Amino acid sequence: MPFVIVLLALGIELSPAHAVVTGPILAATPALASLTMGPRGILSAAAGAFAVTMITATLHQSWGGQVYSNLLSLLMVSVASVAVSNAMRTRRQIELDQVRRVAEAAQRVLLRRVPARLGPVRMASMYLAAERGAQIGGDLYEAAETRYGVRMIVGDVRGKGLAAVRLAAAVLGAFREAVHYEDDLVEVVNHCAAALHRECAVPSVVHQDAEGEPTEDFVTALVVQVSDGFAVHVVNRGHPPPLVLRQGKVEALTPTSPLPPLGMEDFITVLPGEAESYPFAPGDRLLLRTDGVIEARGPDDDFFALPEAMEAVHPCTPSEFLECLHQGLVRHTGGYLADDAAMLLVERLDEGGDQAGDAADSTAPRPGRGA
Repeated sequence: MPFVIVLLALGIELSPAHAVVTGPILAATPALASLTMGPRGILSAAAGAFAVTMITATLHQSWGGQVYSNLLSLLMVSVASVAVSNAMRTRRQIELDQVRRVAEAAQRVLLRRVPARLGPVRMASMYLAAERGAQIGGDLYEAAETRYGVRMIVGDVRGKGLAAVRLAAAVLGAFREAVHYEDDLVEVVNHCAAALHRECAVPSVVHQDAEGEPTEDFVTALVVQVSDGFAVHVVNRGHPPPLVLRQGKVEALTPTSPLPPLGMEDFITVLPGEAESYPFAPGDRLLLRTDGVIEARGPDDDFFALPEAMEAVHPCTPSEFLECLHQGLVRHTGGYLADDAAMLLVERLDEGGDQAGDAADSTAPRPGRGA
């Protein structure tokens, strides 16, 4: 708008209507520019107004007190606009920094850092929020060492924003409590489903769509247990199946009886009696991830080839493994994610563990954003 005003004033001065005084209008252009632009934009608008004033005064031989007054007004408004713009930018930056600190604190509470070693496994995690500048979203993960073994959860909440964060917190809270008291992995999942139902039953505007109608809330979840035996137990509730990297080849642990996500128990005719078990030998690596990874599209609208990317990674620590996948995901999407993406990598150790590998992995830097 400031530059449109400058061009409009120039057109008036070069037309037969040049008798119209445009000086007061030109003097207001730096103030208008300060509303949406920084110092460079303000000075550019002021320079344009100054040039128009000089050109018209020379062309019409109208040098005099009025022209000098217009130039002085333009100078004063420009200086004041730059000062106000700098003050507003500083204030906005302070507020943004405060919001980011709050978001980081919320992330540490909701998505806690996964230890590099838990019982018979080494692990690493990564969280990538789709929204620029965001720290948390609708994806969730957690790992805990219990008397029943190492138990983990990875999930994806329907939707985004505050509603997704609220439901993720409810499911994670139920999981963190139930894993230490329920010996049956299916019962752990049932506790998470019950917590989700309780949360959805509370009236809240965050559970309404743009038209104010209630939304259908659900969470896809994958709950996994690794105990002393060389097997992994899985309960899959509508989530992408985990991938096992064994001797350089990737295999998907697809459930034999698919189940709907948490919050959609009305579609279950027969509740699962027990978790499904799969071999998980020393050296195997298990990748739990959300659909933001496998549904990431490239410039040609093709999906990210996650199994091939896993097979192409050279032997390394779990954290370095996830970093390699992260870099491949960035190259595939050009740095743009349409959805949140979470990954949790679990490596099975032998009975004696891998002390040297543990020490190396615990000192390795954490890759990407997230834990």
